[in-house]
Amino acid sequence: MCHVFAGQDPERYASRTRRLRLNGQSTSIRLENAYWDTLDQIAARDGVSTPMFISTLHSEVLELRGEPENFTSLLRCACLKFIEISRPEPAAAFAAE
Repeated sequence: MCHVFAGQDPERYASRTRRLRLNGQSTSIRLENAYWDTLDQIAARDGVSTPMFISTLHSEVLELRGEPENFTSLLRCACLKFIEISRPEPAAAFAAE
C-alpha cells in the first residue's frame, strides 16, 4: 500500500510560493503543488481565479471566526474537504464496480 503513496511524482509534493492579495494586502503563500492544483480546481468550479477564491475564503473566515492562526493549514483542509464532497458515496462507488 505504501508504494501508492511513496511512488507518486515528486513534483506533486514539491512546494511552490504564490504571491497574492488578501483583503488588499500583498502576501505570499507556500503550499505543495498538489494543493495548488486542488485550489485551482475549486476556483475553476466556482468560475473565479485562484487568488480570488483564496481571498474570498479568507474574508469569510475572518467574518466567521476572526484571523486564522494558520491560513495555509486552513487551505490544506479546504482542499481535503473539497475532495471529500467531490467523491461519490461509498455505496455508489461499490455499486459501479
